[in-house]
Amino acid sequence: MSQKIIVITGASRGLGRDMALNLAKEGIHIVFSYHNNEAKANEVITQIEALGGKAKAFQYDASKTSTAKDFIAQATHYLLQEYSSPNIDFLINNAGTGVSNLIKNTTEEQFDEMMNIHLKSVYFLTQAALPFINTGGSIVNISSGLSRFSFPGSSVYAMMKGGVEVFTRYLAKELGERKITANVVAPGAIATDFGGGANRDNEEKRAIISNITALGKVGDPEDIGGVVAFLCSDRAGWVNGQRIEVSGGMLI
Repeated sequence: MSQKIIVITGASRGLGRDMALNLAKEGIHIVFSYHNNEAKANEVITQIEALGGKAKAFQYDASKTSTAKDFIAQATHYLLQEYSSPNIDFLINNAGTGVSNLIKNTTEEQFDEMMNIHLKSVYFLTQAALPFINTGGSIVNISSGLSRFSFPGSSVYAMMKGGVEVFTRYLAKELGERKITANVVAPGAIATDFGGGANRDNEEKRAIISNITALGKVGDPEDIGGVVAFLCSDRAGWVNGQRIEVSGGMLI
């Protein structure tokens, strides 16, 4: 079996880190991006190598769409040197940040930031990666439970994630002839440092989330990575164009 290769954006921390570790356990070579914390990226590489895997990290700023092609160029050049081929098997669009503001107070700058990071960069990074994805490969885009349920202050972030879900269905349709699947994983409230770490550190918010979640707790990063790893396996070969919410049953 040839070496499987994945590109993940934003895997130096949080959900992306757990995805990278889960995929490394499956023997997949991990190529990932980090925003600005190279030390954290190197920690992830060390953890993956301790599992017997291989990983390489490159800096990428998802707020600057023009850098998407540069990141893919760096990744594919590295792979060409490693394997005499620039191709990859899987792409995960995970990088992101949040903003919390009511509609009446949201600025155009905040709107543009969320659009660039969560929608425009996902579109054009995927476009840059498409020529390098092997036949039979997979794309997984990370959305949010907030595209289904609504909490005040999340309108802009959730709108962009909704756009990613529409984009994913179009990817599934247009890439079908290449046997490439495209799916969405939509996490619920997860205890990470995302959005200032409130889901991890704010006990009042954690209690509210637990009370509206069927399984009665806030999610952990470890709840997400395994689902992404499944979608990047042969076992998920007939799953295509789908939104899989991983929220423990929030607001059902």
